Amino acid sequence: MKSGSPSIGFVKASACGNDFLIVDSLNISDLAGFSRRLCDRHNGVGADGVEWTFLTPDADLAVRLFNADGSEAEISGNGTRCVAAYFASQHNQSAVRIKTAAGIKDCTLIDRSLAHFIFETAMGVPEIGTEFTVNGSSGTFHGTPVSIGNPHFVVFTDRFPNNWQSRAAEIQRQPEFPQGVNVEFVAIRSTSEINIHFFERGVGETQSSGTGSCAAAAAAIAAGLCQSPVRVHAPGGTQVVRWDQQISLTGPADLVCSGEFFI
Repeated sequence: MKSGSPSIGFVKASACGNDFLIVDSLNISDLAGFSRRLCDRHNGVGADGVEWTFLTPDADLAVRLFNADGSEAEISGNGTRCVAAYFASQHNQSAVRIKTAAGIKDCTLIDRSLAHFIFETAMGVPEIGTEFTVNGSSGTFHGTPVSIGNPHFVVFTDRFPNNWQSRAAEIQRQPEFPQGVNVEFVAIRSTSEINIHFFERGVGETQSSGTGSCAAAAAAIAAGLCQSPVRVHAPGGTQVVRWDQQISLTGPADLVCSGEFFI
């Protein structure tokens, strides 16, 4: 359909229900504001974030990630995998290097069926801090800080409280996290499996998180609660985290649709 209005093209992709728009950054100056418009689920396309793509000599593609609220994040494990699927579909490559604000990530294609991809991504070495307690109006929260190139606070729990979202939002507002934090509530299922809920900076509750899965698995392994590899079960699906010298993340990415957004 031709509207006569200027537009930009996009590809929508999903990794276990964590959805992203992949957009060429050419000629877009206000990436934050435009990301908010694109991600609006009523008046835009709808997504958890936008992966803006750039050409770079250092990798196959460079990206900048903006959350649904327009804030910029260092990296998304799921978003990076979605970009790798998009690039592989265009160039028929089984190895894709993506430059993120948290460094270059190597994505290796494990399997593909039409628009459904499975990639293993080398996510780097996790930084696990000392456990500490956060005090809030709804109680105290004992958790583990973990960095996977972006900040996380992993809270182990026997069961997920009904109001876990409001509790996670309260954790994010605490002064211990001046740059914000991604919050994971984690229930240990066995030494090789965990159940998890995510509450992410700039988005809120998400169906999945790649870096959150890595952070939770790393914290569980470091605490002696799990052994590598760990199957991470989230509302949107399951991913596998391995920790040898570094963390690797394996999971699906689906190219959902493509279209144009009228400016």
